[in-house]
Amino acid sequence: MIKYDPKSLKAEEFINDEEIKETLKYADENKDNLELVDKIIEKAKERKGLSHREASVLLACEDKEKIEEIYDLAEQIKKDFYGNRIVMFAPLYLSNYCVNGCLYCPYHSKNKTIPRKKLTQEEVKNEVIALQDMGHKRLAIEAGEDPINNPIEYILDCIKTIYSIKHKNGAIRRVNVNIAATTVENYRKLKEAGIGTYILFQETYHKESYEYLHPTGPKHNYAYHTEAMDRAMEGGIDDVGIGVLFGLDKYRYEFAGLLMHAEHLEAVHGVGPHTISLPRVKRADDIDPTDFDNSLSDDMFCKIAACIRIAVPYTGMIISTRETPEIREKIIRLGVSQISGGSRTSVGGYCEEERPHDTEQFDVSDNRTLDEVVNWLMRAGYIPSFCTACYREGRTGDRFMSLCKSGQIQNCCHPNALMTLKEFLMDYASPETKKIGEELIEKEIDNIGKESVKDIVRERLTKIEQGERDFRF
Repeated sequence: MIKYDPKSLKAEEFINDEEIKETLKYADENKDNLELVDKIIEKAKERKGLSHREASVLLACEDKEKIEEIYDLAEQIKKDFYGNRIVMFAPLYLSNYCVNGCLYCPYHSKNKTIPRKKLTQEEVKNEVIALQDMGHKRLAIEAGEDPINNPIEYILDCIKTIYSIKHKNGAIRRVNVNIAATTVENYRKLKEAGIGTYILFQETYHKESYEYLHPTGPKHNYAYHTEAMDRAMEGGIDDVGIGVLFGLDKYRYEFAGLLMHAEHLEAVHGVGPHTISLPRVKRADDIDPTDFDNSLSDDMFCKIAACIRIAVPYTGMIISTRETPEIREKIIRLGVSQISGGSRTSVGGYCEEERPHDTEQFDVSDNRTLDEVVNWLMRAGYIPSFCTACYREGRTGDRFMSLCKSGQIQNCCHPNALMTLKEFLMDYASPETKKIGEELIEKEIDNIGKESVKDIVRERLTKIEQGERDFRF
């Protein structure tokens, strides 16, 4: 029998099937043990996280009062670590050429109905200008796995192009990268190119299901894919983002596996995941989500988010435009700290006046513009943040995590959020959004603890009004 070992570098030892099954059994046996549930909630209140086994008990618990306690705690922990800020980003699809046979993705190699497209550097430039004109400062680039059409050199050229574009007052200040598992050498190249976070979704931690869902192509190799974050860290990338595609397999198994992956990164590298994403299977070109019989209800999806927040309190949590505005509103309260806005999931989609659907990776359920999303967030009491300062000031990896875990990161993030929001209001916002935003900034300045920092922020806000840009703490 394979032994569970969070410090192992072997996928089947740190994501151990037997351990997950025992965890689910333990959770089933104790889901009505309210004394134990209370103990776990009390431990979670210490803001130091929970083990995958403890968190699985909370996820299994069906007591309505306890679920409300979990939700309230998740909301408070999110505020303690990240305040009322929501970081804004957009995905940028570079190419949908792919050699893999993933059953849930329309980019799979056997799909003959989807038009294949790869952006030239000139097209990348045009997409970036379109994104800058919306107000974005942070991108997540996406590409299918294809060593001929999308080699690492192509990705590096695109990153260089993205960082080089300065249009009007626009600039992309952080490029996160979501591409297939690769080598330590290639991760080093990405690090040298100045990427922010390297993101890779596991899709499913259940090995048998994983191999079935990835029948052909290099992604079929479960171990190589699952061990990618260790190679990324070895290649010098400080910040990594993990996630599963909920709906492919049993959600409780995925939940336990996801937390075990976080524990593994902490045990081996001393720093857990910078972000955890929460995507669900959605309709796309030749993909019908009802083909997968593991879909989960909106209520359970929200409960998973809350349990992740209290189990891994320091991590950034991401929700995409796969979800409707209604679900995004619910789930943001429970711990999400980053969302996309104005997203298009097609290759070259931002330059099109009408949203193209022919090369989309999935259907977008939140079709609002970035301005509308920013407006909505501010009305709900959140500060939309376009800040990229930590990455540019070297506050990454264990340095970021130590600041985050101690709560000190707010001293930088809160004023930076206000200054980058001010930039958005001056350069891109509609009159109504600008009015709401100015009132929010004025109110939020009072929440800055130090008088000296308040004075600096006020001074810089005036300079932003006068045309200066890119201030940061």
